[in-house]
Formats: sequence, C-alpha cells, structure tokens
Amino acid sequence: MNHMRDAELAALAHAGDRRAFGELVSRYTPQARRLARTILGDPDDADDAAQDGFLAALRHLGRYDPTRPFGPWLLRIVANAASDRRRRRRVRTAEPLPPNLATGGVGADKAADLGRLNEAIRAALSQLSERQRVAVVLFDVEGYSHREIGEVLNVPEGTVRSDVFHGRRALRELLGSWKDWNKES
Repeated sequence: MNHMRDAELAALAHAGDRRAFGELVSRYTPQARRLARTILGDPDDADDAAQDGFLAALRHLGRYDPTRPFGPWLLRIVANAASDRRRRRRVRTAEPLPPNLATGGVGADKAADLGRLNEAIRAALSQLSERQRVAVVLFDVEGYSHREIGEVLNVPEGTVRSDVFHGRRALRELLGSWKDWNKES
C-alpha cells in the first residue's frame, strides 16, 4: 500500500479498508503532530488533537475531493481540531524541553546553548498570531506551498504570503540576539 497515491488510499479507506487509512495515518502523523503542537504548544495535547483530526478525517472521507492534494485537506482538519482543543483548554501549561537536545558528539555547553535556542524559538513562535505561526511552520518546516497552506487555513494565497513574510520578520526581530550564535560556537 505504501506505493499507492493518497487519493487511492482515501477511496479505499472510505470504502472501509482500515489498512488504507492506516497508511494515510502513517504518512501524515509527523506533520499532523507538528502542526497541532504549533497551535497548542503542549506535546500531549498535540497528540490528542492530531488523533482527533484523524478520526474526524475518517468520518468525513466522503467530503474529500480526490482531484486535490490530501495533505492540506487533512491538515486543515487537524488545525481545526487543535484550535478547538485550545479553546476548550482553561489553563495553559508550560512546555517542557525535549530530553533529546544533547546528541552524540555535542558538548555540555553546546547542548545547553541548543536548549536555550530551542526555548527562544518556541517563545518567539508563541508571540506570533496563530495564523502566522501555522503559516511559517507549514512553509519553512513542512515545505508546503502558499496555496496549500491557504487551503489548510482557509485563507487566500496572498494572505498566506503576507503571514509568512510578517511572521518571519517578527521572528528575526525576536531572535535578534541569536543571530551570530552559530559563529560564536
């Protein structure tokens, strides 16, 4: 099944083939989790939101247009699930740093610097509007086109271009103190 196109898998899944839907889930879980984490901040909430999004997509596979890319359609559902979860959340929790910051060959000082940079990036991203944050992550991290991001966010392509531009500019300003970090280390 891993050689099949998304539209073929979606049609099979809509017809009740669980393996086909499982293949779609395998293909899009990393992107869905990263998108949900971008919106929610909390990794556990992000996993739950991604799962909610996949379940909603399964229920609504009949609405998927196979002439269009599957990824943006699915990520729009995941983004909606994450936004719904964020609205329902009453208390915002602090996000822990990932335990795998120090990788092989990296000294303790460098690992600490990477941890601080990671924290600074997350803090800077959290200061962007949700739409800018999602647009920047989908464009720069996930590699989606402006048109595809517009489908995910349900906004015109020009709005996405503006959100990416202004989001990047704000991140440059917020992360200005880290500009020469790599040169110094």
